[in-house]
Amino acid sequence: MQGISRYQLRLQSLEDTISQDNPVRFIDAFVGVIDLEKLGFQPRVLKTEGRPSFTCEVFLKLYLYGYLNGVRSSRRLEKECIRNIEVQWLLQDIRPNYHSISDFRKDNPKALKQLFKLFVSFLKNTDLIAGETIAIDGTKSRAHNSKKANFNQKKIDKHKAYIDAKSQEYLDQLEQNDIQDNTIAIANIQQKIEGLKHKKINYELLEEELKSSGEPQISTTDSDARALLVQGQVVEVSYNLQAAVDNKHNLVVATHTINRNDKNALSAIALEAKENLELETFTALVDKGYHNGRELDTCKQNNITTIVAVPQGKSNENGTQPEYFVTKFIYNKEENTYTCPQGATLSTTGRWHKKTGRTEESGYMFQKYRTSACKTCPVKDQCTSRKGGREIDRSQYADAVEENQKRYQENPQLYRKRQEINEHIFGTIKRKWGYNYTDLIGLEKVNGEHSLIMLVYNIKRSINILGVPDLIAKLKAWNSPYKRKPLFLLQMTYLKLLVAQISLPTPQNTCKISLA
Repeated sequence: MQGISRYQLRLQSLEDTISQDNPVRFIDAFVGVIDLEKLGFQPRVLKTEGRPSFTCEVFLKLYLYGYLNGVRSSRRLEKECIRNIEVQWLLQDIRPNYHSISDFRKDNPKALKQLFKLFVSFLKNTDLIAGETIAIDGTKSRAHNSKKANFNQKKIDKHKAYIDAKSQEYLDQLEQNDIQDNTIAIANIQQKIEGLKHKKINYELLEEELKSSGEPQISTTDSDARALLVQGQVVEVSYNLQAAVDNKHNLVVATHTINRNDKNALSAIALEAKENLELETFTALVDKGYHNGRELDTCKQNNITTIVAVPQGKSNENGTQPEYFVTKFIYNKEENTYTCPQGATLSTTGRWHKKTGRTEESGYMFQKYRTSACKTCPVKDQCTSRKGGREIDRSQYADAVEENQKRYQENPQLYRKRQEINEHIFGTIKRKWGYNYTDLIGLEKVNGEHSLIMLVYNIKRSINILGVPDLIAKLKAWNSPYKRKPLFLLQMTYLKLLVAQISLPTPQNTCKISLA
């Protein structure tokens, strides 16, 4: 089979090369109807003279296209502007350099977050989001900071101890060479000792910085990155990407990034989902890593129904066995007492105690419940190893915890849907698209990039559900305060047509070819 000659002249426009169902058409339509200035996008103006800056629309279209197709490097995006016909159509053959492309993403993290929220409101308007059952989960994204550049007090002490031991070893060698009058070896050892002194000073400065920060760890490349438990005993210096996913079409309705584990993260992402969808209430399906009394109580106060898996306690030879976990003790709300599996009643003096946490907000109040029946109980060794008998602490958030536990036990089928709703999203983003790390530095910038990733995920999924032409039609019918005014769009359309008409050849400037 013979191909087309490379020298064959084609009379074809860029418009003819892009099919009507090409996703690039939706990107163009979506960015074209949004008032980016209202969302907070700001172009970088470097000089008062010379060529004008590229508009925000150019960079946003380029980034949406790039992330949709697995390209997020600014240098690779610059190359796409030159060789990719779809990008040439999308940007009208504008070719920004990689530095300008990179700056746009770094300069507009908050606006990218707002753009994600705006697209969620569009999806709700098109009835692609139900807002009744939402699954919440998180995943780790590797930070631009190596493990070697992350320190805690234990690691700093280990380095300082090694330096001290090595310094003593060199001092002993120095003494031996001094006796032998080996000047070359002495100079070499002194140089090594001096190097160790400088290293120790650096670790001491790092220790002071760690103490003044009040944090348990510090990272030197990206100060916001933290060493987080990824799976089992595996630790990575990373960020924790949170996502709330609607069960109707598995679309992301809320997302943000934190630099801590899931334990204290439930209420923030749940409230964000409620705000983005403007809901009165919804049911949140969450795994046991989020189980926290204070977080459950906050959701309860904000009319969010939680079904969070309950962590199981651990049994041991000399301590509590499964039959005597605290969940087996029955609480009597009217009498404010507990009844143990053996029928004994545990009561409280009514005094509130304070449990202090790492931060002030992580502390809570609780009451203690005891019974004298433990002294003669035949199964005391299976219930507790305390000499004084079993003791139960009931926190100020216990009501919310117990209500959640009841819902969890009564709705096993509903809770099982949690993995179906949101686990595959992280699989798609991290394994298929390769977005399991970030090259940006700082929590705010990383938040912006992760919002962009989730926005692109929603765009791709909504295109798969409705198709490009239908989605564009719904976009045109969408009523939003962030849409550009019709007069402005009409002016832009007229300007494009005028430019196209001017660029067409006229009889005066058309070359005449003689066939004589």
